[in-house]
Amino acid sequence: MAQKPEAVLESLRKRQFAPVYLLHGEESYFIDQISDYIEKNALAEHEKGFNQIICYGKDVNVGSVITQARRFPMMAERQVVIVKEAQEITDLNQEKAQQLLESYVQKPVPGTVLVLAHKHKTADGRKAWVKLVDKTAVLADCRKLYEDKIPGWTSAYVQGKGYRLQPKAAQMLADSIGNDLSRLANEIDKLLINFPPKSEITADHVQQFVGISKEYNVFELQNALVKKDILKANRIVGHFGANPKENHPLQVVAALFSFFTKLLLLHQQTDRSEAGVAKALSINPYFAKDYLQAASAFPPARLARIISALRSADLQAKGVDAGSMDEEAILRELVYRILH
Repeated sequence: MAQKPEAVLESLRKRQFAPVYLLHGEESYFIDQISDYIEKNALAEHEKGFNQIICYGKDVNVGSVITQARRFPMMAERQVVIVKEAQEITDLNQEKAQQLLESYVQKPVPGTVLVLAHKHKTADGRKAWVKLVDKTAVLADCRKLYEDKIPGWTSAYVQGKGYRLQPKAAQMLADSIGNDLSRLANEIDKLLINFPPKSEITADHVQQFVGISKEYNVFELQNALVKKDILKANRIVGHFGANPKENHPLQVVAALFSFFTKLLLLHQQTDRSEAGVAKALSINPYFAKDYLQAASAFPPARLARIISALRSADLQAKGVDAGSMDEEAILRELVYRILH
């Protein structure tokens, strides 16, 4: 069965190396995280010169990869062969090449760790060699995280670095950067440089060092919509329109869609305790009161109309039925439909 990236990394930290890894999916961050860990830790530095081979898919074919994998390590316990961008291996989709892969996976060289980093898309699970990797080796399923999982991932990432992150700061980072984990991790790393270990990172720190406005962000737009603050909502949209690269309508619409669908789900819950709300909506308990307040402001029938408006705005942001509307106009119309 396909494994989650976290489980694969946990095994690697215990120095449990499998003979074959197929890392595939749309989330490149997880693929890089696993392959980089193997590259840095599977061998001692003095062993890497003779026993570590790193190549790119566009420069090799399956036959050459298998030839390298069948070598035996020199004065080391193992050798490592990493194929980055493995989806670009020249003959990967040819039957003969796939038979070579299948044959190797059936009987891999015990002293070799072969890593196929298949980025940006999943490998074809119908192929026999992929099924065999799943059954006998390690198939890491590196999927994109859903938007509502990003704040939790952000907090866990910061905690793993030895710091603490306030819930509002995590939400600001998630709303501003979205689910691009590589960019998110990079921004967090740059932020943490400014603080000693064990520090608590606040929303003010995010505003100061990452450049995310504490006033003009999706989180504040949500609050303005809940409070029916037309002036503030339109002021935020105006800021978004002046900075479309940082606040693209698709990103704003996605965040609002997640928020309003959670409110619709909340109306179906009988347990209205903060712990119950947090569990049902997969949110930090810190925000439970905010969601309860928002749910009281938007009854289910109105939420259904709002979600319809969000779907229309999503299409317009993608150029469908947008006419001459620019990014700011799309968001202004959306805000009007939500508030009226």
